[in-house]
Amino acid sequence: MATRYTRRFYRDVLTFLDRANVPTLVGGAFAFSHFTGIQRPTKDFDLFVRRDHIDRALETLAAAGFHTELTFPHWLGKARSDEFLVDLIFGSGNGVAPVDDGWFEHAVQAEAVGVPVWLSPPEELLWSKSFVMERERYDGADVIHILHTQRRRLDWTRLVDRFAGHWRILLLNLVLYGFVYPGEDSPAPSWVMDTLLARLNEERAEPPTNERVCRGTLISREQYLVDILQWGLVDARMQPRGPMSATEIAHWTEAIGKLA
Repeated sequence: MATRYTRRFYRDVLTFLDRANVPTLVGGAFAFSHFTGIQRPTKDFDLFVRRDHIDRALETLAAAGFHTELTFPHWLGKARSDEFLVDLIFGSGNGVAPVDDGWFEHAVQAEAVGVPVWLSPPEELLWSKSFVMERERYDGADVIHILHTQRRRLDWTRLVDRFAGHWRILLLNLVLYGFVYPGEDSPAPSWVMDTLLARLNEERAEPPTNERVCRGTLISREQYLVDILQWGLVDARMQPRGPMSATEIAHWTEAIGKLA
């Protein structure tokens, strides 16, 4: 997954942040491999930190000689050394998955690049990946594979709570799971499907609100811009309805096609 030189770079980053008392969780390909057994190459190293720690993390790595930047102030910083890259993640591009104490309270101890680390919990990995449905990147297969391999270990009460008002996204993936694995039982306990389907039936029984809102921007920052810019729908990401400011949305939209 990583060459000897990239492994050394990743270890250095982990060491510097640990010495600076910046708690980190390893995510990305390393966590995905640990939970699913699926190995794949990666060009960067994903570290999750609390929002309150992102400034100290970037200052620490800058003092260590790395080039750092707060790429997107609502969720992402980066640290580079030549061609090597670490993503410092404290939220999500759509603003709905902030890194909070729950990530750390339920972290999984493991080893990465030859050192002991804490991994992002599978519930948070699944939750954050479920909203990635871009034309150029769709994490649905990752979600299905996490469901398949961690089905008996997932904390379903916590997972349902994580999706909260976006429960249809969880239901969508559970339905898709049955299509992918027709010979398997549902990965979720029966109460989860009963709860989500009851919510669906309750909504279907209610009269339409005629509210002109588009939540498509929560799953793709590009493909639903036509709804906002041309059809006049309200962007569900926008405060006060959603978690993002107009400036954050504009910055995130401007970077379409540019983010490495």
